[in-house]
Amino acid sequence: MSTVFDKTDKGREEIATRKHHLAPRLRSLLVMIDGKHTAEDLLQKVSGIGLTEQNLNDLHEQGFIHAKAETIVTTASGMPVAAEPVTQVAPTASAAANPDVHAVLPEGQSQFEAIYRFYTETIKSTIGLRGYGLQLKVEKSSSIDEFRQLRQPYLEAVLKAQGPEMARSLRDRLDQLLYLNEIPPPMTTIMGLAG
Repeated sequence: MSTVFDKTDKGREEIATRKHHLAPRLRSLLVMIDGKHTAEDLLQKVSGIGLTEQNLNDLHEQGFIHAKAETIVTTASGMPVAAEPVTQVAPTASAAANPDVHAVLPEGQSQFEAIYRFYTETIKSTIGLRGYGLQLKVEKSSSIDEFRQLRQPYLEAVLKAQGPEMARSLRDRLDQLLYLNEIPPPMTTIMGLAG
C-alpha cells in the first residue's frame, strides 16, 4: 500500500476537539497520519498495537483522512517512480499581497500548513518520543496564534534534547514561518539562545 494519506479538516477537528468520538486506537492512528509517510510505513509502526489496513480504510471511509495525489516521475531509463506527494493549495490572500512571503513559505503551502509541517517534522527528528505531548498540542492547534504559544516549549525541548546550536537554528527557521514579516519576540527566558 504505497498510498500517502493526510488528515482532512474533519480529521484535524477530531484531533483538536474529539468531536466525533473516534475510538482511542483509531485516534492514535489518525495522529500519526502526516501526509508524508506511506500507508505501508504507518501500518508497520502500528502493527504492534493491532491496527491494520482495515483501520486505515475505516478512517478513510469515515472522512478523517484522504489520499494525496502523487506525481509520477520517470528515470533516465524510462522507469516510473513515484515522486513526493503533491497537494495543490491556492495561495492565501496575505501571501498574494506580500511577495516576500513566497521566499519563506514552501511552494503551495499556507503559513498554517508550513508551520504544522515544520513542527511535526522537527519534533520527530530532534526530540523523538519525548516530544509526543508537544506533537499532540501541535495537532490540536487551529490557528497561527496557537502555534506561536507552542514556540517557547518547543524551543526549550529542542535545547534540552539537542543543545543550543540546533535550538538557535530551528528557532530562526520557525520564527520566519511564525512571524513572516513581523519581528519575533526576544528569547530572554531560554538560556543559551540569545542572539
